[in-house]
Amino acid sequence: MEGRNKWQPGRTLAMAAALLAVAGCGREQQPPAAASGADADFSRTLHQRLLDAKPGDVIEIPAGTFHFDRSLSLRADGVTIRGAGMDQSVLSFKGQKAGAEGLLVNGNDFTIENLTIEDSKGDGLKVSESENITIRKVKVQWTGGPSTKNGGYGLYPVLTKNVLIEDSVAIGASDAGIYVGQSDGVIVRRSRAEQNVAGIEVENTINADVYDNIATHNTGGILVFNMPGLSQQGGNIRVYNNRILANNTGNFGAKGTPVASVPAGSGIVVNSNDDIEIFGNQIVDNDTASIIISSVYSTGYKDSSKSETFDPYPERIYIHDNTISGGGGSPDGMDLKALKVAMYGLTGNLPDVLWDGYQNPELAQKGKLNAAQICLKGVNGVLNADGPNGYKNPSNGMAPFNCELPALPAIDLGRG
Repeated sequence: MEGRNKWQPGRTLAMAAALLAVAGCGREQQPPAAASGADADFSRTLHQRLLDAKPGDVIEIPAGTFHFDRSLSLRADGVTIRGAGMDQSVLSFKGQKAGAEGLLVNGNDFTIENLTIEDSKGDGLKVSESENITIRKVKVQWTGGPSTKNGGYGLYPVLTKNVLIEDSVAIGASDAGIYVGQSDGVIVRRSRAEQNVAGIEVENTINADVYDNIATHNTGGILVFNMPGLSQQGGNIRVYNNRILANNTGNFGAKGTPVASVPAGSGIVVNSNDDIEIFGNQIVDNDTASIIISSVYSTGYKDSSKSETFDPYPERIYIHDNTISGGGGSPDGMDLKALKVAMYGLTGNLPDVLWDGYQNPELAQKGKLNAAQICLKGVNGVLNADGPNGYKNPSNGMAPFNCELPALPAIDLGRG
């Protein structure tokens, strides 16, 4: 799609096409190892145990690397899958020939912990249409480094309720490393996402807390998105106490996907979402902007379907008490670079917050300078890029954004 490889005023929120080979994450790519007899025996046994699983079953994965050439699937409630340790029990799908995921789960009261899933053809771990999900000390990775050929999602709960993801790792996903979509009641904490397009993404999800995570060397660190074609509108999300560091990897997402529009160098991106609180984060050295607030109108993403409930305007965004440094010095794409130079000179930086300027025109026409209720405390500035007027008159006045919003409530999953 024309214009997808960079953020262009009026059309797209940039993708950088070049890949950055970021060293030190994931293991060196090796050819698939021939399965030993014990490996093959366990692989067959695990397939069958998952198919035959009953409520209350605990399926143990011993230490070792086990190879699979097709997806694993579980369709039972009340099952626990437990490895011997994140880096000790490894399910490898490097030679996968069949199936869209590494492990696909449809079951309530599901727990998975202490293992690694790597090199799946598609998504690593997908949990769909399920409640009471715990993902703990699970790593999903693609060992060959960033590539569009990698699976889209690492940890991927979708259409779920009451989800806890903790102490986990995602590396190399071509869409999002840790993703929760169309869900209600979510906590993502103490996890690490690196070398993904989106490190952590919460999409069309309500009632979520994302805290104490590290997002580094992704294209975008943490994304809070609403997409137009989905029936559930997201909101009520807190992003706090995270470390969001140097997310400057070139965008390697598949063309035409929403994440392909994210500029390399994005710290936190809020897109078409309401009731978001961002605080207590350390946001450092994200080259495009530390925080981006945008509407779907400036992403360049086109979806022929649109939910009747979809609200394209980000509203009631409260950003306060973050530690921000080093961002905005080298924006992704010629148009953002030109915007930076025009507003701040060759050696200047974009301010901490970049807003595309889209807000509800009915409210804006009533004379409200900040109809979107974007409230900013403790930032070095904001750039309103003036998207609705063709990006002709960007402005950087802080006065309209000098406001406060009520703190959002903590998410309680009821687990004690």
